[in-house]
Amino acid sequence: MGKPIAKSTVVPKPETPASADDIKHILGALDDAKILDVLALRPSIRDVEEASMWLSGDADLFSAGQPLRPVAGEIVAILTAGEEEER
Repeated sequence: MGKPIAKSTVVPKPETPASADDIKHILGALDDAKILDVLALRPSIRDVEEASMWLSGDADLFSAGQPLRPVAGEIVAILTAGEEEER
């Protein structure tokens, strides 16, 4: 008998289109309507990750001075819509 085959974890490329599961994993618990709104943008995993970093304030550390990519900016707008009204 040979060696057992090791299972590999496939890491998606940043430009891979994000699935609903990717969005939940990266952004956390969201209501279904927001997930559908984000999916309608056809974001890549990189777009969702960038939006997550910006929302958490980590963009200042990792991409200071860099503007948000357009789709990432739209994701941020979707996720922050209504925050001004709540204040």
